[in-house]
Amino acid sequence: MASGVWSETDLPVRPGFYMNFKAAALAAIAPGPRGIVAMPVKANWGPKETIVEITSEKELIDAFNTETSGSLTAYKCGRLALLGQPQTLLLYRLADGSAAKAAITLKDGAATDVLTLTTKYDTTRAFKITVRDSLVDAENKKDIVLFEGTTQLYVFTFAKGTGIVDNAVAAINNDTQNAWITAASVAAGNGTLADITTQSLAGGNDGTAGIVNQDYIDAMAAFEARQINAFVLDGATDSSLQTSVIVWVERLRDEGKKIIAYIGGTTSDDASIATGNSRSTTTNSEGVVNVGVSGILDGVTYSSAQVACYIAGKASGQALKESLTYASTVFDDVSPRLTHNQVVSAIKAGTLVLVHDGEKVIVEKGINTLTSLGTDQGNQWKKIKLIRIMDAIAMDTAKAAQDNYIGKVLNNEDGQVAVLNAIKNYFETLSPDLIAPGFIVEVDTEKQATAENDQFFWKYSATLVDSMEQIFGTGYIS
Repeated sequence: MASGVWSETDLPVRPGFYMNFKAAALAAIAPGPRGIVAMPVKANWGPKETIVEITSEKELIDAFNTETSGSLTAYKCGRLALLGQPQTLLLYRLADGSAAKAAITLKDGAATDVLTLTTKYDTTRAFKITVRDSLVDAENKKDIVLFEGTTQLYVFTFAKGTGIVDNAVAAINNDTQNAWITAASVAAGNGTLADITTQSLAGGNDGTAGIVNQDYIDAMAAFEARQINAFVLDGATDSSLQTSVIVWVERLRDEGKKIIAYIGGTTSDDASIATGNSRSTTTNSEGVVNVGVSGILDGVTYSSAQVACYIAGKASGQALKESLTYASTVFDDVSPRLTHNQVVSAIKAGTLVLVHDGEKVIVEKGINTLTSLGTDQGNQWKKIKLIRIMDAIAMDTAKAAQDNYIGKVLNNEDGQVAVLNAIKNYFETLSPDLIAPGFIVEVDTEKQATAENDQFFWKYSATLVDSMEQIFGTGYIS
């Protein structure tokens, strides 16, 4: 269904539900689906160029392995996002044209190729194979032992005899616990399988060396077809790539797909908050959050671009009534520890920073990069919490219209009343935690007066319920 922002002077052509937000005089708020974070990653294991749903660290490890060396980011950045406790993490493994599976071909006793073992995914993992008589029944059975490096992963046991190759194929391919290799028969051979000791699978490539910005853009196109609330890069800081992300997010938001992107810089960038602030002021968008400091966790320093993975997970996983401001984080420390004036400069620039309050690391203020307000925008647009509420109401009402009203009800008084009543009932679920009592939902009579026969214009007025962020006290001493 088409949805998105509409203009009074350029009405959309497609059937759909279109929603505008204007400060004070017209519209504002609401809740809905949340907690889905999308991220492209680099890995040496797992399905490539497809979206994988992750809800736990175990699922992350099973899908993409724990390797973090070199440019690999799936586990490092995926784990950071999960620590933020989103509902779901959607990962897309990037790969270049060199990506390849590793394989080994086993021989029979006559040195004839009979069985090929191939990794399930393109990889550089150091898999090795040993073929031996079974330690349990050496006379009747054979073992294929799978190692990674020196670590034994699994033993596949099967019967000897004339069908030994087919038996091995069945033992490997039909084992539901086998997450590593597949087997294919090359020839029946002479009914034997020659022993080998820790021979490596060869030819594998994880396809990370040649990854370019276009690969990230391809991932973004894949995510565009899914319901997501947040998008974050895997620590990537290339300025042209970040610009592509910003343009993409702004387009999607205009089209009604309300997502928020999270970006950051390198650890070198983070050394000066002025660098992060410059990135924020250049962006200036309610749909983009820019992190400006590095975080330290378990002795490892993560750049602000990597910290952005955590912030994306945490912001998306919060209940709509919660705020990031002063929220505790998992980090042990920050780098650098900003001075008061530096924190103030970050807030004014629209840079999200972490601070150490003497006991723990917290988010100073849950803000996006919007500082220069556009027409119809107010200061509410600067806060992640309030944008999430606005986004939720836009997405929820659009989905309700698609499922229940567009093309299904007559555009007469009864049909219009049905739509308004549904929206009013929905707003009741948001009050008083997200919107204050006393909201108004009604026909936009001015625009409806010139509407086409298939158009219905409505409007609402509401006050967003923000979190208490500043408390001022006055003491009188006698």
